[in-house]
Amino acid sequence: METAQLVAAEPVAARTSRIAGVDVARALAVFGMFAAHIGPAVLAVHAGGPAEVLGRIGDGHASILFALLAGVSLALLTGGRTPHQGAALRRDRVRIAVRAVLLFVLGLALTQWGAPIFVILAFYGAYFLIALPFLRLSPRTLALIAAGWAVAGPLVSFLIRRQLPTPDTLGETPSFTTLFGPGFGNLLLDGVYPVVTWMPFVFAGLAVGRLDLRSAAVRLRVLGTGLGLAALGIGGSWLALHAFGGIRLLAPVVDAMRPLAQRAGQDPLDMLLHLGGMGYVPANNAGFLLVDSPHSGTPFEIVGSTGIALAVLALCLFAADALGRLLAPIAAVGALSLTVYTGQAIALKYVMKTLSAGHVAHPWLPWLTFVAVSVLVCALWRPLLGRGPLEALLHWVSTRIANVTVRREPAGGKAAAGTSG
Repeated sequence: METAQLVAAEPVAARTSRIAGVDVARALAVFGMFAAHIGPAVLAVHAGGPAEVLGRIGDGHASILFALLAGVSLALLTGGRTPHQGAALRRDRVRIAVRAVLLFVLGLALTQWGAPIFVILAFYGAYFLIALPFLRLSPRTLALIAAGWAVAGPLVSFLIRRQLPTPDTLGETPSFTTLFGPGFGNLLLDGVYPVVTWMPFVFAGLAVGRLDLRSAAVRLRVLGTGLGLAALGIGGSWLALHAFGGIRLLAPVVDAMRPLAQRAGQDPLDMLLHLGGMGYVPANNAGFLLVDSPHSGTPFEIVGSTGIALAVLALCLFAADALGRLLAPIAAVGALSLTVYTGQAIALKYVMKTLSAGHVAHPWLPWLTFVAVSVLVCALWRPLLGRGPLEALLHWVSTRIANVTVRREPAGGKAAAGTSG
């Protein structure tokens, strides 16, 4: 249910200005996406041990890491810690808007075609369009917006959906045929990655991308902030449920799940608290607002998962500097993430039945195969050809439309260029 960073791409000549750690983090999100779609915990439900752990890491956290990195890339594309101004910023906004539209259409097309995953691309297009007016704000202001939206977004969504009829399907992604019907509601409120509850990840990434990510001190601050937010989200949920009695609100749900839990040999409360959601808080019980399970769309999940994503990004920035060329093949996957995401969606359309039927006895094999093929292809492609095919298409179309619609400033009036993530 996850995807890669989908916007930032500088000319091939400027490739060396990329921040390698951002690409490494993006690659980890790709691998987490594989785990969510085909990983060992998916094909072997009772795998347990490392397989289950990998499945839990991939489910929810990988998609949130992608969303946060998309915000980072928006910041880097528009000047990094020195935001572009004037004509340069207008060109940036046109480029981002064009890419957003292309991603939106690609997402609708993949869902319409029947890709066997929850395609996030249409949601990403919406995130980027919404972020356009916020590109010049300071990191502090962006962080405050992210924090406020993290709390208010799930509550507003919950209150709105409480007044609406229960949808016929849960956790959908829009297609061409559903966009002007239930698909629009999916996009905003009750899809797998709804805009109303997912924008905080993009704003948090945008705030981080406005910092000097090459500074060790900044990286340590990002790491510390991430660990603090993770503790706040996870610990806050535990306190709200157990110390302050919120668990009583969920008692009817726990009772309803008891027969299913008994058949699975699990505690019903534990099953409920670790059961992944569908991207938004069910509107039939306010107690769901207090959990932090994957894809639950609660304030606690948003805060905690944002913290985990920030910590992963900081560690990847340090690792990329320390290990250099050893991580170059992995960074190449992050640089070609849109192509990799689309490629795996297409591949899964044709091989999912084979995977499900033939590899349950070897649940790690599909995940390892997808990871190995992605690393090999991207490690060969990136040094020889630069951008991936889809990344090149987005860059070519968006740049030419920006060139036509926004007149360049004289050389002396240009804002300093930023670096791409």
